Amino acid sequence: MDTISLGDVEITRVTEVRGMSLPRDAVFPDVDAGHWREHQHWLAPEYFDPAADEVRASVQTWVLRSEGRTILVDTGIGNGRERPYMPVFAHLDTDFLGELATAGVRPEDVDVVVCTHLHGDHVGWNTHLVDREWQPTFPNAEYVVARADFEYWNPENQIRTRSGRRMQNVFEDSVAPVHRAGQTVLWEGDHHDVDAHLRIEPAPGHTPGSSVLHLRSGTERAVFVGDLLHSPLQIAEPDCSPCFDEDEARASTERRRILGWTADHNALLFPAHFPGPGAAQVRRDGGRFAVKEWATWR
Repeated sequence: MDTISLGDVEITRVTEVRGMSLPRDAVFPDVDAGHWREHQHWLAPEYFDPAADEVRASVQTWVLRSEGRTILVDTGIGNGRERPYMPVFAHLDTDFLGELATAGVRPEDVDVVVCTHLHGDHVGWNTHLVDREWQPTFPNAEYVVARADFEYWNPENQIRTRSGRRMQNVFEDSVAPVHRAGQTVLWEGDHHDVDAHLRIEPAPGHTPGSSVLHLRSGTERAVFVGDLLHSPLQIAEPDCSPCFDEDEARASTERRRILGWTADHNALLFPAHFPGPGAAQVRRDGGRFAVKEWATWR
């Protein structure tokens, strides 16, 4: 298991899907291919396959141990999902819970699940099937969800979204069951404190309720950014947005803001989908940013 300690917080990476390859022009249809050619010398082969013209990604959960509690940041895709318009997420059968167990985490040990946003590859293991009904996977946890996302993706509100049918069934099988069980905490405003070291703050654009989790412990700083970035290309080219952003302009603004904060505070950046080292320190590079150093795990 990849583990690192920052101050009094221990972080472990639990990967659900490794080595996922997605067509570049499908994921980033509005991004000039020239950007990928310009940066392929450092993106390939870990993050971009020039020959296949594919973006490489992983789906992972961050396990945080802080103040005696176990906290999950996002829960991946989940098994046995019906995703007719996102077939890459459909009918998976992974050993995610086994991977959690290897990290020393049983479902009943989890105290908090932080949902950075409510896309299907971030909330899937919120629930699991019990006698053909979706039930909370983590029976003792509170699931922390931005109210803005809860309202936006709730099909009862009939909001027209950019993602459209790609989100079919996600709210119903991965969000509504934990809400019915009384385990959701719907937060709003400018922050939500998880504990003395961890604070959730809004970073809308990818979705209306997209959030980042700031870690501050002693002199150490980190930020878990969910889908603020899908590829390291967006560190060098922060105005490049994937097709998954509900509001590309706002997502770009938030990406620049968070990257700037990360660079200025020498913080580790933890996106949800970077394979390889998975996390990095960044530095300012004129009006853009660059990788200063990739994370070193123990």
